Amino acid sequence: MKSLDDLVDSAAKLTDLGLSKGEIADELNVSRETASWLVDQTDAGSDQSDREKPHDIHIDWSAIGRDSQRLTYVGRAMADLLDKEGEDVDLTIGIGKSGGPLATTVSRELETDLSVYTPSKERWDDTEADTSGSFSRNFATIRGRDCYIVDDNIDTGKTMTETIEEVRERGGNPVGGVVLTDKHGEDSVLGVPVYSLINVVRMDH
Repeated sequence: MKSLDDLVDSAAKLTDLGLSKGEIADELNVSRETASWLVDQTDAGSDQSDREKPHDIHIDWSAIGRDSQRLTYVGRAMADLLDKEGEDVDLTIGIGKSGGPLATTVSRELETDLSVYTPSKERWDDTEADTSGSFSRNFATIRGRDCYIVDDNIDTGKTMTETIEEVRERGGNPVGGVVLTDKHGEDSVLGVPVYSLINVVRMDH
């Protein structure tokens, strides 16, 4: 994806497929606010010309995601960032459709069990009431375990915050998190250190 027009076009296609704005945000690696803005540009008959463009940065890591070998290499690098964070960790949690595959490679490298959390944003739409996330029953349970949390990107920190809170609610102990890219700019979330392979810094004036 090379331009804003490409993102608007992709948002329109994903909307036509029935994805929520939260799912579109996840697919395009942008914030929920940006996803909402992109979808609004495609509304027939609506005038969005006076609405300010969101302050965001689009991350396209499909060159990694479409190749299992590259994904494995990146997962190993992410695992290396976490390796010394906690001695009794036996569970890795992937967030959503993007964090799950990355968590799989991290989990294999660190020899832990695997869990997957679907965050509330994947069902979010700004015309609907708040929703909640859920852990998949097809993967390992959380209670009483030290764990790592893995995602592709941290934007505003909302999803990572939600995941940490849900892990703690279920009796787990998150000791570290890792992402591919960090647009959040903080070293920790709710006291949990979060590492990234790439830090993205906006130079706004």
